[in-house]
Amino acid sequence: MVRLAVIVLALLAAACAPAPGRPAAVVAPDATNVPAFSFDADTFAFRNEIRARNPGVAGLYANHCFVLARGVRQFHQFARFDPDAPRVASAEYERLVRAVVSRAPWRRPLRPAERVVIPGFRNLRDLSAAEEAAVKAGLGGPFWTWIHWTNWRVTFEGLPPTHQATVLEEVREELAAGRLVQLLVTNWPKPELNHTVVAYGYRRQPAGLELTVWDPNDPAAPGAITFETVRQRFWATRVYDTEPGTIRVFRMYYSWFL
Repeated sequence: MVRLAVIVLALLAAACAPAPGRPAAVVAPDATNVPAFSFDADTFAFRNEIRARNPGVAGLYANHCFVLARGVRQFHQFARFDPDAPRVASAEYERLVRAVVSRAPWRRPLRPAERVVIPGFRNLRDLSAAEEAAVKAGLGGPFWTWIHWTNWRVTFEGLPPTHQATVLEEVREELAAGRLVQLLVTNWPKPELNHTVVAYGYRRQPAGLELTVWDPNDPAAPGAITFETVRQRFWATRVYDTEPGTIRVFRMYYSWFL
């Protein structure tokens, strides 16, 4: 029993800790976007549906937001597209997608020669539009993302005033270093937002910093989350199907543990 208590306390402490093994801090500019990442090219053409907005719809592709957000990062880091190569069968595209997403998203990006080659398409948007069923099958189901142990952070309320500022600084450093950042966003206990997005840029605003994000629920346009410096809080500026308001933000899948 004592051993179990020690483990639980260790996990609680780690859940709010900074990223382990972070690289040396970079000098972050006032605005940046991750190089070689395009919202229109490097994201999925289909959306993660919201089940509450589609009652009774059979076969709905819902509850896959964590799968899709993680997948965008994995394709950015581990795949390359060869539009001049001949297209292959859908089953082969499914296999290739599985090869991409089998790599942990916190691993370093592969060099071009080491990446999984996707033939016949220019980018992820084109692939997922033409081979939607194969891409979805290759990405796999959401079960393990539902029970990922860090998801319970959505219940954290009354965080120390500096906690969210620390998260912002980590996100800003990662983006300035050219890395996508997956975020867990929530306004719990309001049953509206327990979700994930991918930050790929930011810009300084008079009141703070605005993160530009890709939202798995909205493939049509970028979203935005603002950090208000004075109040030390994140604000859902443009998060799909979410009222603008205070939210809490945590980084996701940036190490084997977190």
